[in-house]
Amino acid sequence: MTTSKIEWTDSTWNPVTGCTKISAGCQNCYAERMAIRLQAMGQTNYADGFKVTCHEHQLSLPLKWKKSRMVFVNSMSDLFHEEVPFEFIEKVFNIMNQATWHTFQVLTKRSKRLVELNRKLKWSPNIWMGVSVENQKVVNRINDLRKTDAHIKFLSMEPLIGSVRDISFSGIDWVIVGGESGPGARPMAESWVLDIKELCDKTSVPFFFKQWGGTNKKQAGRLLLDQTWDAMPNVPVFV
Repeated sequence: MTTSKIEWTDSTWNPVTGCTKISAGCQNCYAERMAIRLQAMGQTNYADGFKVTCHEHQLSLPLKWKKSRMVFVNSMSDLFHEEVPFEFIEKVFNIMNQATWHTFQVLTKRSKRLVELNRKLKWSPNIWMGVSVENQKVVNRINDLRKTDAHIKFLSMEPLIGSVRDISFSGIDWVIVGGESGPGARPMAESWVLDIKELCDKTSVPFFFKQWGGTNKKQAGRLLLDQTWDAMPNVPVFV
């Protein structure tokens, strides 16, 4: 898949597929459901289902896209998963460093490994680094993100499954919030979202509200306070 329906990106690029659960936000993983479906359809990249797999043949794909895109890296995995060799992570970063006409959005729950590898990686300005923060128990990931050399640092607070309080957005450039969707989706309280939005407003951090989620996310929509919130970091395009 290249074209994406995710509201905050244009395309997805999956040089790695597969993952394992690490925290509560992983409980109803959409990528796992999709991988099993793609395996059943005979998709070669998912021959091993949701087992962590590196795909060398996918590495050069962004270099073939001549028009500038916002690219979500590994929507079907976690680049900093412990089963992904550093050498392969380095290859992914080499491609991102070459394809400066694209903006790459990398997202991880494995912030400890991110920090461990940070100094070994080249962070060109077109690489945005984010961490997932689904509840209060994992806010330590924000501090880990701050320790990186990424030029743009963002939070994906999706699926937001609990309130998040007493945190700082210092050093954070963008915050995405969204509810869980699909089978077994856990509800998201409006007060949790508004607390985050209030902090974004106070600290002038762009706020993006992705969805309410639920078993029928289209019906639930993405209006908050009767409007959509699609702010993104205001950064130049590097070519």
